[in-house]
Amino acid sequence: MLLAAFLAAVSANALAQSAVNSGMDSLEKFVSETRSGRADFVQTVTSPARTSEAPRVKKSTGTFEFSRPNRFRFFYQKPFEQTIVADGETLWLHDVDLNQVTTRKLAQVLNGTPAAVIAAAPNLKGLQADFTLSALPEKAGLQWVMATPKTRDGQVQSISVGFRSTPQGSELATLDILDSFGQRSVMTFSRFEANPVFSPSHFQFKPPAGADVLRQ
Repeated sequence: MLLAAFLAAVSANALAQSAVNSGMDSLEKFVSETRSGRADFVQTVTSPARTSEAPRVKKSTGTFEFSRPNRFRFFYQKPFEQTIVADGETLWLHDVDLNQVTTRKLAQVLNGTPAAVIAAAPNLKGLQADFTLSALPEKAGLQWVMATPKTRDGQVQSISVGFRSTPQGSELATLDILDSFGQRSVMTFSRFEANPVFSPSHFQFKPPAGADVLRQ
């Protein structure tokens, strides 16, 4: 009986370790093999509950595209149109309703962000320079890794990344982001396409005519 219990415990530990390792393996494959990508997303933002009030929940939908290194585009379609574009050097944010464009140097804002995890680093070593990576157990059929920014002056506390295994490799499925104010943002991706070919101008942005441009 003792031998059987011991073997069962060893087997359970091995399975748990295998699940944890698969999270890191999935991240490494995604970073090294997925040089570009596009997907639809649903984002659910939950703010901390105030006294005697329920948590506030906001949903938005859109599309996401990226090309390593440091080029990406978030296009929010609902409930309000907004575009966030990184061209490798500059981050552009276009608020359609306000007809306002805000620009910042990408190097000043990228480190420690979810975009840095999935679209910046060319390899796992580059990612580990900015994040402490911790493998998490498998959950909801996904392999998970937590990325904790090494810089403590940012707004992001932790980023959990969920991957789905496919015959083609590791597919980005979920980003679960916790910020320093206790707000949680979950982005669920669908219709993910790995390694699409983008034109050189795809991640360039030109402010619309008449837009107010604020440079920070």
